[in-house]
Amino acid sequence: QFRLVESGGGLVQPRGSLRLSCTASTFALDQYAIGWFRQAPGKEREGVLCISSSGLSRYYADSVKGRFTASRDTAKNTVWLQMNSLKPEDTAVYYCAIRTAGFCTDYENAVFASWGQGTQVTVSS
Repeated sequence: QFRLVESGGGLVQPRGSLRLSCTASTFALDQYAIGWFRQAPGKEREGVLCISSSGLSRYYADSVKGRFTASRDTAKNTVWLQMNSLKPEDTAVYYCAIRTAGFCTDYENAVFASWGQGTQVTVSS
């Protein structure tokens, strides 16, 4: 199965932090750009960020700039999403997916594959 697995979600208070991971057991991630997306109840899925295959380019949605960062750990075949200063409006199911092209340009409109099952992030006091 060529699917990604997300983990690390949970319940956190506003202004708290969480780190999500995205990994694969059957293929290497280092040749793909990785996108993180989220979907809140009753809302459409939105792009959160994309990190290129090299890790040198990152694109962030305006809503998370300055608060979220992405990084890659090739040795662990993992992409991390560090989320700081969390807000209640960040509450959503977070998904990662691969883009066969290694770059992130126009990632919001690109085709992604191998979607994971998602991990729930809830920001609430």
